Amino acid sequence: MAAKTRSIATGLLALVLLAGGCSRGGSEDAGPAGTGPGDFGDLKGICHTGNATGAPAQGVTAGEIELGVFTDAGFTRNSEFVDTAKVFTSWCNDHGGIGGRRLVIDIHDAKLMEVRQRMLDACRDDFALVGGGAALDGLGVKDRLSCLLPDFPAQVDQVQNSGSDLQVGGGANAAGPHDSYTGFHEWLFKERYPASASAVGLINGDTPVTRVIGQQYAEALPVEGAKIVYNDLYPAMGVPDWTPYAQAIKDKGVKGLIFLGDFHSLAKLEDVLSTMDYTLDWIDSNSNSYTSQFLQLAGTSLTTQHNYADLGITVPLESATTTPALRQAKDMFARYAPGRDLTFPALRAFSQWALFAKAAGSCGNTLTRKCVYEAAIAEHAWTGGGLQAPADLAPTSTAVQSCFLAVAATPGGWKIPDFEPDRGPFRCDIAPYAFTGDYGRPMTLADVGKSVNDFR
Repeated sequence: MAAKTRSIATGLLALVLLAGGCSRGGSEDAGPAGTGPGDFGDLKGICHTGNATGAPAQGVTAGEIELGVFTDAGFTRNSEFVDTAKVFTSWCNDHGGIGGRRLVIDIHDAKLMEVRQRMLDACRDDFALVGGGAALDGLGVKDRLSCLLPDFPAQVDQVQNSGSDLQVGGGANAAGPHDSYTGFHEWLFKERYPASASAVGLINGDTPVTRVIGQQYAEALPVEGAKIVYNDLYPAMGVPDWTPYAQAIKDKGVKGLIFLGDFHSLAKLEDVLSTMDYTLDWIDSNSNSYTSQFLQLAGTSLTTQHNYADLGITVPLESATTTPALRQAKDMFARYAPGRDLTFPALRAFSQWALFAKAAGSCGNTLTRKCVYEAAIAEHAWTGGGLQAPADLAPTSTAVQSCFLAVAATPGGWKIPDFEPDRGPFRCDIAPYAFTGDYGRPMTLADVGKSVNDFR
C-alpha cells in the first residue's frame, strides 16, 4: 500500500472526514545543493526538455499533457491540492516538462457533492488524474473505470475507490484489508500510556467515510488489546455545545480517545474537557489535525490534553533540515506559490506528481495511458524522492505496510515524541491487524464490463 494516510478527506463537511500549470518564467533550479535541473530529491531528471511528436493518447499532443486534479476546495476552502499541482507543474515546465511536453492542469472542483459531474469532465479531456482527492470519491470511480482513466491520487477515502483498478499510490483510508494504525495505537495504549488500554473511547463524525473507519476500529482494537468503553457519533457539521459529549467521556472514564472528524470540532471538545478539569491520557487527533491551525485553535488545552497523530509513511514537515526532498518542496512553494502553506496532504501530492513525472518520462515519445500506468506500478520501493518510506506500488503486492510515525501537538508546536523508530524516522515492528469483517470492496474493471485488454 502506498502512503498510508487517514486525512479523512481534508474538509468533508468542515470535517472533511476523514479529504493551469503555467510557467512563471526563469530557469534557475529550485532544488537543494547537489541536484541538477529537473531533479526532485533523489530522483534524477524527472522533468527535462525533448523533441516530442505526435498525439499518442487523449490529452497528449506534441507540446502538452493535460492532467486532471480533483479537489473539494469549493466546499472546504482548502486549496492544498490545487496549490501543489500549480507548484509542481510550474517547476516541471520551467525545466522542459516531460520530454518537452508541458504539463497543463484541469482543476475539477467537486465541491463535495459534484464528484460524478467532474469525473465525466475528466473522462472527456484528461490523460490522467494526478495529485488530488475528493471526500466522496466513491461517487466517481465507476465513471473513471468506464473511461479507462488512470489515477495517481494524493488521497483516497471511500470503500469503492480505495485500491480500485487503474489507481496507483495515494494510500487507502477506507476498508483496507489491514488496520494500518495498529502500530500507532498499540504504542499509545501499551507503551506510552499502558493504563489507558482498559478505557479507550471512539467518537466519529457521522459521515460515510468515518462510519466505516469507526466500525473497523471497533473490530480491531479489542483484538489489539484495548477495551472500548465509549463509542459515539456526532453530527458531521459539528454541534453548538460539546458539553454532553465531554460529560459522557468523563462519565465513562475514557483514558484514550480516538477522534475521527474535523479538528475544529476536536478543539472545541477539548476546551470543554479541560474546563471540566478532565484530562485524557491521550487523544488520537488524526493526521487531519497536523496543522498550525489546530495548534492555534486548541490553545491552552494543549497544556493539559495530549494529542498525537500518525503520519504513516510520510516524513514530518519538521524534518526539512534532514530531508532534501522536503526542503526542495518548501523552496518550490516559496517560489511558485508565495504565501501558501506546504501541508501534510501536499507532501503526499508531491510524491504522486513525482511518480507520474518519472513514469511518463520513461515512456518517451509514445506516451500512452498503459505505458505510464505500467511504469508506475513497476515501482517496488517508491519513496517520492525521499518524502516517504519505501512502498511497493504493484497492485498485486502482498506487502503489508506496518510503519508509523508519531507526532505530538504541544504548546511549542508539533514535536516528534520518542516512539522508538527502527527504520530511519519510522517504526515498523508491529504487524497490522487483518480485518475479518465485510466493509465493502474497491471497484474493478470487471464491475464496469472492462478488462486490462481494453486499456491502451
